[in-house]
Amino acid sequence: MDALAFLNRPPAAVGPLYVLFGDELFRTGQAVLAIRERAVGPDGDEQAQSIFAGDTATFAQVFDELETAPFFFPRRLVVVDNADPFVTRYRAELERKVGELPATGTLVLDVKTWPANTRLAKMVAESATVVCKALKGAAVPAWCAEWAKTRYGKQLPAPAAALLVELIGPEMGQLDQELIKLAAYVGKRNRIEQADVDRLVGNSRTETTWKILEAVGAGNVKEALAVLHRLFDQGEVSYMVLGALAFQLRRLAQAHRLTGQGLSTQAALQQVGIVPWGMRGAEQQMRHLGRRRLECIYDWLLQMNLDLRGGSMMPERTQFERFIIRLARVK
Repeated sequence: MDALAFLNRPPAAVGPLYVLFGDELFRTGQAVLAIRERAVGPDGDEQAQSIFAGDTATFAQVFDELETAPFFFPRRLVVVDNADPFVTRYRAELERKVGELPATGTLVLDVKTWPANTRLAKMVAESATVVCKALKGAAVPAWCAEWAKTRYGKQLPAPAAALLVELIGPEMGQLDQELIKLAAYVGKRNRIEQADVDRLVGNSRTETTWKILEAVGAGNVKEALAVLHRLFDQGEVSYMVLGALAFQLRRLAQAHRLTGQGLSTQAALQQVGIVPWGMRGAEQQMRHLGRRRLECIYDWLLQMNLDLRGGSMMPERTQFERFIIRLARVK
């Protein structure tokens, strides 16, 4: 069952076992919160659950906790985080226990992979197997629209959803944070319009992603650096600036690789998710960067990330200046 369907279904009697599998931390976290509320009630806190690390937990530890009678809450919730190594080590024991889990406990296994053809997977009900994988492409704006409707009671038309993802990127936790702000911003209105997204979210992010890269595409080093300096002067956090730039630069690099496989530039840009109104600017940026720089983008972004995490003694602003000059200068 998909995580969104699991979260949206009417509250039901909580089961003894849930498997959350996938690589999207936000979806996994939301599923754990939903299970906790159903298992221990809306007032349940950290005392109502125990969390074990999958790489160090033993089978005895987890099941001793699971089988201990709860005192202040209706059930005892036990979560095994990053449970892949736990499942690998104790697969046989889990297979024996699945059918006889205690009625007063709920076990949650958070795994990255869960092959459906294994005996253990077949023993877990489909309704208790929650898919928490990251979404890609057009599925991300569609999720935003559905999430805005079901979680915040707001309609988010397709153009507004597409712009939100364009500005923020596909990370669902960040998108949720922006939707919270947008829902509060529009107040009693039941629709979040594209203009609302542009005004509230795009004010800084558009400047980060598009004005810097617009200047890069024009080979205007001075303007690109001026925008960068304004962002730092306004207190933008360095990793957020890099994240906004990296999201677009990676797509340009990916589009370049697709053109090498025979696609036209427009078709490649469309395939990597460039929206129609961003197509002209993206084409100009690709032309300016050229083959050599586009093929270096992934390595440069990785090095920037490492340098910002302590790999360089230079001030963060200086690191960004050098990076922008490397991108924007005309060769």
